[in-house]
Amino acid sequence: MLEKISGNIMLSWGLKRFLIAFMAGALANFALPPFDFFAVLFISFPIFVWLIDGASKQPDKGFIAARKPAFITGWSFGFGYFTCGLWWLGNAVLTSGEEAYWALPLAVFALPALLAIFYGLAVVLARSLWDNGIGRIFSLSASFGLLEFLRASIFTGFPWNTIGYAGMPVPVAMQSAQIISIFGMSAITVFIASVPALFATKNGLKPGVWIASVLTMTHIGYGIFALNQPDPPDSQDVLRIVQPSIDQSEKWDDDKRAEIFQTFLDLSSKPAEDNQERPSIIIWPETSVPYILTKTPSALAQIAETLKIGQTLIAGAIKLEDSASGEADKFYNTIYVINDEGQIVGSADKHHLVPFGEYLPFEAVLRQFGFAPIAETFGGFSAAAGQRTLELGNDLKLLPLICYEAIFPNYAHNDEHELNALINLTNDAWYGATPGPYQHLRQAQLRSVETGLPLIRSGNNGISVVTDSKGRIIDGLALNFVGTLDVVLPGNRETLLNHAQRNLVFFAILMLFFVVSFVFFLRSKNRN
Repeated sequence: MLEKISGNIMLSWGLKRFLIAFMAGALANFALPPFDFFAVLFISFPIFVWLIDGASKQPDKGFIAARKPAFITGWSFGFGYFTCGLWWLGNAVLTSGEEAYWALPLAVFALPALLAIFYGLAVVLARSLWDNGIGRIFSLSASFGLLEFLRASIFTGFPWNTIGYAGMPVPVAMQSAQIISIFGMSAITVFIASVPALFATKNGLKPGVWIASVLTMTHIGYGIFALNQPDPPDSQDVLRIVQPSIDQSEKWDDDKRAEIFQTFLDLSSKPAEDNQERPSIIIWPETSVPYILTKTPSALAQIAETLKIGQTLIAGAIKLEDSASGEADKFYNTIYVINDEGQIVGSADKHHLVPFGEYLPFEAVLRQFGFAPIAETFGGFSAAAGQRTLELGNDLKLLPLICYEAIFPNYAHNDEHELNALINLTNDAWYGATPGPYQHLRQAQLRSVETGLPLIRSGNNGISVVTDSKGRIIDGLALNFVGTLDVVLPGNRETLLNHAQRNLVFFAILMLFFVVSFVFFLRSKNRN
């Protein structure tokens, strides 16, 4: 029965083939947050393998044309995966008003189409070492791992929903990332999920099931081991995360500014819960301050009146940098550190901006056609030259990750500084009640696992959380909840490997997988 099904899928062509690949990719999204149903990959990836089985090269064609069937198969799968995984980006466009509607097809269809190119290339690479047994599973896994790494690295990078996250639905399944990175997990996830394809022909089934079982047990076993290691002692700092759930359509309304600002002040000054210490650090989300603070001393005075002696405010805001010599002013997406006297004592600017969201690529040309960044309340943002550590009192050092900077593993590592925690300020109100905020949280959560640093995450409408150094959520505020979260900052821990070493392990896994697939490919060629 399964052999017949696989044969029909393999021999499909035209629109039917595209739809099968598209639906297989779309189905894989149920393994991601908020669903976290990993088992769907045991359907999605075997179908994908069988489709690739039928995407053989055409030797009478040129180099590119010969590989077209493989590329289209991978692209179709990727188009389904990214379209159904990122559809909520359209909500950000609709929230921005009619002037941003031009970006709707870009967000919903063009971006997935571009991202799908990486999966198309992954299949082209995998197909070059394809056999009819277990070797093709190794080849596909290694190719996916490599192309996911490239997707995170080139053309500014966009590693959202890297396939490895599908293999990490709970903290016990996240701990391996501190050894093999999210990209190594992508290769392992694809391997385990693809092994059921071998049941169709039984060729390589036994070693495939055995290897997948060992990988799974090692993955989960290490997670159990890591979670059972002693936790570091908590710090002495009590945090208060403020989550006001300000409606995005009202965020920059001139008539609402004072009301919104007062909401932050009121939530910040709430008495501590019974038997809890007064918060020493108060955290507001990304671009929460509805004023340019350096131009609004009255707002700083209100903050000073609200903060108690010894309290510090960490707030997301927009920073204006007045230009010289007649050039345009610059605006930055910034985190400010403000003391109890209302003085700005530290800051860090966002350095990796969202293309078309916070800045406009090829701006000089596209603005002539009426295009503008989606988040252009004050004009397009400028990027900082790099990351800056936020240094608070008592030797407390936080590494800021503003909004989607948290999805990049290379921005969240502690090789150069002695850090106490990661702090991720974001505003996911753009995305509404969709999978977007849940996906964003999971990716930030994994940065904590990789670095051994607790995560402080403050979102305008959620999901605000504090995790420990192993990525476990200590406490949190649900999506669209209005309120505050008071929690003691967990301690940090030493990691076995740093960011560069994790990448070395990842590339070692890739090399091993490619060598194994090459050996099976040669054996297959010799038998033929």
